[in-house]
Amino acid sequence: MDKYQTLKLFDYSIFTSSLDQFDINQESKCVINTLNQYCYIIAEKDAVYKKALVESNLLLPDGIGIVGAAKILKQARIKKIAGADLHNYLLKKLNKTGGSVFYLGSSEETLEGIRKRLSLDYPNIKVGVYSPPFKTKFSDADNAHMVMHINKFKPDVLFVGMTAPKQEKWVYAHKDVLDVNVICSIGAVFDFYSETVKRPSKFWINLGLEWFIRLLHEPNHLWRRYLLYGPVFIYLVLKEKLTLMLKGQKQLADN
Repeated sequence: MDKYQTLKLFDYSIFTSSLDQFDINQESKCVINTLNQYCYIIAEKDAVYKKALVESNLLLPDGIGIVGAAKILKQARIKKIAGADLHNYLLKKLNKTGGSVFYLGSSEETLEGIRKRLSLDYPNIKVGVYSPPFKTKFSDADNAHMVMHINKFKPDVLFVGMTAPKQEKWVYAHKDVLDVNVICSIGAVFDFYSETVKRPSKFWINLGLEWFIRLLHEPNHLWRRYLLYGPVFIYLVLKEKLTLMLKGQKQLADN
């Protein structure tokens, strides 16, 4: 969407505008995804996932790794925008207009926690939820059932929380048949908002250490993402930086 500022980073166009500039009343369908170092590495091995991210209408820089890469490779200072930031922004907007949201994903317990908290935080929002079966791969009947529930409710915004890359690939495959204009894949935000998992405080987020606190609290779940893929991502960024430097030197020599 040309009205928003973006930064080309690797093969992706990263959203660098403020969320305040986002118009929730999109005339056309808007799929919003997030990119962090883990997503980048996984996408390099998964062509469908990469296509889903590349073709996002908005791709948010959700991770200190992406912010750092932008500074190192493009000398650009961009601000991290987490899925939780997007979620809060949209809820505030919808509460003012009496809008509606639908949450697809996670467990019945988590969805019930979201319902209860929304009724207190944003009482003007109409809420629909559906917990799909816990499977590695959904059947055609499963997919049709999810689409049916969403389209019957006709939300202003659809939040999908199935973890990456499953959620982004599901949205990419079904976006054209979904009767909703704003679709957001926000993963862990379902757990954060329902408080089944506690998000680190603003203190740690502002220091750029949210990942570290999450790792301390969920080591079995997150160690691979941060301790394995983190160094790999740093290597890839530095490798790209060296490539750009050598290319620049060659152009100077040729001139």
